[in-house]
Amino acid sequence: MPADATTAADSSPQNPARKTPWGAVLLFCMLFFIFGFVTWLNGPLITFVKLAFNLTDVEAFLVPSVFYLSYFFLALPSAFILRKTGMKQGMALGLLIMAIGAAGFGQFATMRIFPGALVSLFGIGMGVSLLQTASNPYISVLGPIESGAQRIAIMGLFNKGAGFIAPIVVGTLILYGMKDFADQVAAAPTPAAKEVLLNAFAARIHTPYLFMAGLLACLAVFTWFSPLPALGDDANPDSGKGSAFAIVQMFFGFLAIFFYVGVEVLVGDGITTYANGFGLPLDLTKFFTSGALIGMILGYIVGLIAIPRFISQEKYLSWSAVLGIVLAICAFATKGYVSVGFVAAMGFSNAMMWPAIFPLGIRGLGKLTEFGSALLVMGIAGGAVIPQIFAHLKETLNFQLVYAVLAILCYAYVLFFSLFAGRAGKVANTQA
Repeated sequence: MPADATTAADSSPQNPARKTPWGAVLLFCMLFFIFGFVTWLNGPLITFVKLAFNLTDVEAFLVPSVFYLSYFFLALPSAFILRKTGMKQGMALGLLIMAIGAAGFGQFATMRIFPGALVSLFGIGMGVSLLQTASNPYISVLGPIESGAQRIAIMGLFNKGAGFIAPIVVGTLILYGMKDFADQVAAAPTPAAKEVLLNAFAARIHTPYLFMAGLLACLAVFTWFSPLPALGDDANPDSGKGSAFAIVQMFFGFLAIFFYVGVEVLVGDGITTYANGFGLPLDLTKFFTSGALIGMILGYIVGLIAIPRFISQEKYLSWSAVLGIVLAICAFATKGYVSVGFVAAMGFSNAMMWPAIFPLGIRGLGKLTEFGSALLVMGIAGGAVIPQIFAHLKETLNFQLVYAVLAILCYAYVLFFSLFAGRAGKVANTQA
């Protein structure tokens, strides 16, 4: 009985219904706000490094690529690390690794050493990967798996709220006067004068990232000493290895995460480059990531209200994918600010995809839940691959066409997964 195992076991006389420890949820919300802030800096950082390091779009898109590739390489090792350290200590370690990465990025970016800056971003991603691997399954099993999307969505509100704030902070502290500065660099009379301007611009990143590193280090200490409820074997009542159907669903879930994160990064981090394709002012486009995050926040609020009260996780995921396809077509069919508006609205479609896909991907896995969680986190590598494909193809093809085709393909797969997961749920209920 994979689908109903959690509910059945939790409601048995020997194991009363598990109550969600909201103190732990609030701690996770705070943590998700912090690394959400760090994650959603990637969008404006693409613009920053392109100018500071004098890069092409393909080279600048290495920023999200190296960040999200860290998930692919670190997710499974993270599972082993957490098994050795325990969840609380492992999360504190993740925050400390993020702090080191943030300090390194601020220093290397100021010195305009691009390989060092990329290595530091990879380090930040390593820390976030460790945190993701610990927190998502923990939240998923704190209560019935059927409402796992609701609990993850609460964290998502904090995560995307931080994502809304991050581009505004970067735009205010680092990217102010972008258009005038770009004109000054272009008009520099000598290479030496140009280098002086670029060095001064790159130095803007130093203090904010050192401050962030200090804050992350303090949070690491706080997390180490914070009270978190222990999750024993009863957190995963289905003690078996999981059905064959559940294992297939896990691998399909990995691909669903891959394509979902790919399109989410394409929307959140790629919207600035998309808007630049229309020649829109740089002083405005640097804030467009925040617009996409507003859409995601609204999507989370609607999802929190609707799931599972009015609609199942699977059906909501299906409708989200369909809406994403429609919005991608509308973005392709329009121009300028209207087209960018449709891209930002795709954030609404993306909002509840992670909260729905993750609990569905680990549903019924039993003792394989830990492995399944790490595998799903590896799927975040889609955020490295899909935007990089966009950056390459738009060099030779119409950027709107490339953007729309990639987005539609990603949403189409998520739609397939939602339909498959819905069928799996019906099979499980029949066998129960």
